[in-house]
Amino acid sequence: MKHFQLPQHLHQPQRTALAGVFVLLLPILSPNLFSPLGRSFPSLFSEWNAPRPRHLRLLEGALSREIPIRQQVELWSPLPDQGWKPCTESYTVSSLSEKSQGFLQVFLDGGLNQQRMGICDAVAVAKILNVTLVIPHFEVNPVWQDSSSFTDIFDVDHFISILKDEVQIARELPTSYAWSTREYYTTGIRSTRIKTAPVHASARWYVENVLPVIQSYGIAAVAPFSHRLGFDNLPEHIQRLRCKVNFEALKFVPRIWELGDALVHRLRHPASISKTSGTQPQKDRVDIIAKARAETFAVLHLRFDKDMAAHSACDFGGGKAEKLALAKYRQVIWQGRVLNSQFTDEELRGKGRCPLTPEEVGLLLAALGFNNNTRLYLASHQVYGGEQRISALRKLFPEMENKKSLASMEELADVEGKASLLAAVDYYVSMKSDIFISASPGNMHNALLAHRAYLNLKTIRPNMVLLGQLFLNKSIGWPEFERAVVNSHKNRQGQIRIRKEKQSIYTYPAPDCMCKASA
Repeated sequence: MKHFQLPQHLHQPQRTALAGVFVLLLPILSPNLFSPLGRSFPSLFSEWNAPRPRHLRLLEGALSREIPIRQQVELWSPLPDQGWKPCTESYTVSSLSEKSQGFLQVFLDGGLNQQRMGICDAVAVAKILNVTLVIPHFEVNPVWQDSSSFTDIFDVDHFISILKDEVQIARELPTSYAWSTREYYTTGIRSTRIKTAPVHASARWYVENVLPVIQSYGIAAVAPFSHRLGFDNLPEHIQRLRCKVNFEALKFVPRIWELGDALVHRLRHPASISKTSGTQPQKDRVDIIAKARAETFAVLHLRFDKDMAAHSACDFGGGKAEKLALAKYRQVIWQGRVLNSQFTDEELRGKGRCPLTPEEVGLLLAALGFNNNTRLYLASHQVYGGEQRISALRKLFPEMENKKSLASMEELADVEGKASLLAAVDYYVSMKSDIFISASPGNMHNALLAHRAYLNLKTIRPNMVLLGQLFLNKSIGWPEFERAVVNSHKNRQGQIRIRKEKQSIYTYPAPDCMCKASA
């Protein structure tokens, strides 16, 4: 970087202020210049300042808490039967036409769980149009830069087998259509590409706009294809087909579920963890509650990455450098189109729009009755702020594990650096856990909320509005905080919620994917 001089005409207060802004911006504009200093003096030159606990009074109360045995027993008890059961097969399957009208290609963007929803929608659209669906193409995620394909993540043979009586599916296009590739559609306007599919389009829209293209050319490619089929006014068999894809046809490939099973085994049997698995043997349990719960574990989906933090426009306690870095990221990625930016941090928190920090999630779990012997699996791709950001959470739950603490480098070799595969492992482990908790709403939160409700598994939904207001109250003490949290989460632990109009079938599976048990 060239030598920088402040304009000579500025008065001293202006020069001082401008110099301060320049110092803060230097590590963002030219990070390599100060990389050695950044390691020596992180509070000055790194993107974020290691935040101190923001709720010190509550943290002290949580660390000294005593949890009644009854509260722990209730917390870990499975959900009672709610009178609902999966019923994707309880409808008359419309016969599969012998002759397909052509081929449908879809190009799916987003992360793993957004792509998962897109797959379900694509199968439904293929059924509506009576066409052959080509195994969906996954776009490279712009945030995680993951190029994993459908076949890298999902078992194609299983997918086709489960759906063979309802939808025709092709692994790839025949030679006569080999020209229809992603590269072909990026080089110009193509008559076979549909770019105008509206969000939550109706079945009729596809019949009127996509089917004619297929009838004319034998193929249509819909890109983008994310959230492109509505949830209302669809035939029952189409809704049930989407459920069947989501809960039955999408099975992970062996390398994902085999690694997931290994992680689950080590979580349920801590003594089986050896140095060869990448971690040290766990200390013996001494108190009766810990021994009674030695084979239980909870999964925490800690959605606290830079993308989420920037988009929320909330203040997470990292100081001016963090605020500037997140504001810059927000401007680059969304060009300022983030509605939350117009509100203050206090307004956002009061409305429950700020994702919980790791410290706040730890306080929530402590108030609900999780003790410091809880085996907690951290499902997270990358925590913004690193280990320092989760230090308070780790202090509350020292038995916290993740993929890297449970598995060896050799075991992780096939998935390391691939965000979608790592997310798939976390999804699998989450489905095997006794309790699942997500720090904030999002695609993975919604997908697991639905899948676990479908199987009647316990899932804790944080009351974001209440928690935002509680954390704004700097004078609140631990007993009052604990009481408010417990009372507000009694009916947020996996109880069935009936889907309302316009709500997603991928978040609320009843009644579209489920039937009353007596039916």
